[in-house]
Amino acid sequence: MSDDPIQAPVPLKREREHTVQLLIDHYAADHLTVEEFEARLDSAYIATTRQQLDDLLTGLPAIASRTDEPQVPAVQRAPAEAVRQHGFQIAIMGGYEKKGEWTPPRKLNSLAIMGGAGLDFREAKMPPGVTEVNVLAIMGGTEIIVPPGLAVETHGFGFMGGFEGVDQVGVDRDPDAPRLVVRGMAIMGGVEVVVRFPGETARDARQRRRIERKKRRQLARGRGD
Repeated sequence: MSDDPIQAPVPLKREREHTVQLLIDHYAADHLTVEEFEARLDSAYIATTRQQLDDLLTGLPAIASRTDEPQVPAVQRAPAEAVRQHGFQIAIMGGYEKKGEWTPPRKLNSLAIMGGAGLDFREAKMPPGVTEVNVLAIMGGTEIIVPPGLAVETHGFGFMGGFEGVDQVGVDRDPDAPRLVVRGMAIMGGVEVVVRFPGETARDARQRRRIERKKRRQLARGRGD
């Protein structure tokens, strides 16, 4: 057996996990093809020395630090006295979009008929407690964009159309913490609730979700020696 501590077989659980995670990051960033990724991943699980693990990362570009990943922003709050009780958004054979800094009413009704409506809550100053949004899209579409830090609850269905919701459980124990409840119906149209970071485009969001899915799938393979 070699006297070289780098080449000698040693317990490698932590080093293996680190290498596997880096390979996942490189694959998610399209630095490796599926075949290259699977081959290196298989080699990582059977490696017996640190040098063998290091060799699996040879020739790959640097990975951005995890601290560069978007941080979940705090939800902005509006004082209760500044919040209207009711509001309307109507788009008929046209478009209507609400975005930037704005304060949603307690109950907001959105109607899109052969047109498009958009509600962007990423920079909104949310009322304390529940904000209700009721959506009806008839031969049209409505997109609702919410930030990752906002608690969201969705209820709806599509009739010859589609309703795509997303639920986020809030972590704020404050009973007055903002919470968005979306109820809707799509008739020969579409309603979509999506999560995006501030400033994130639809393309950026799709790329981020694709990377997250890749990471979850590969981490599920297990990490034990």
